Amino acid sequence: MNTLKDEGINMWIRPETAGKVAQFGNLKELVRLSKDLENVLPCVDVAHLHAQSNGKVNTTAEFEETLKFIEKELGREALNNMHIHIAGIAYSEKGEKNHLNLKDSDFNYKDLLKVWKDFKIKGVVICESPNIEDDALMLQKLYNQI
Repeated sequence: MNTLKDEGINMWIRPETAGKVAQFGNLKELVRLSKDLENVLPCVDVAHLHAQSNGKVNTTAEFEETLKFIEKELGREALNNMHIHIAGIAYSEKGEKNHLNLKDSDFNYKDLLKVWKDFKIKGVVICESPNIEDDALMLQKLYNQI
């Protein structure tokens, strides 16, 4: 960040939540990094959160808990400026194995979309499933029906 600042580059850095348990980058670590450094906010990869927890972070209450934690630690501004990745995911006790199409996974994306709408989050959502276009359009349609 200092190098960017010294070179007159004003940009946001978005470290992504890790998909594997042994990697740096769980949500708490990235929130702490965001508090310690200017122009840093987490890229919340919801599939990685699901995989890293070995199948948790998959209920309405857990999705709400995630957003409440971000808001409590980083403020409403962070929820108004989200950067999110979404996909289905295969995982083991070590975390992410590979991305899947949403319908081929156990990821509870329908309830996640409801929580996003309830919390009135803003920002960017990037679909990373193997069939990016189909899943992105499906998510958009479902979100608009809520």
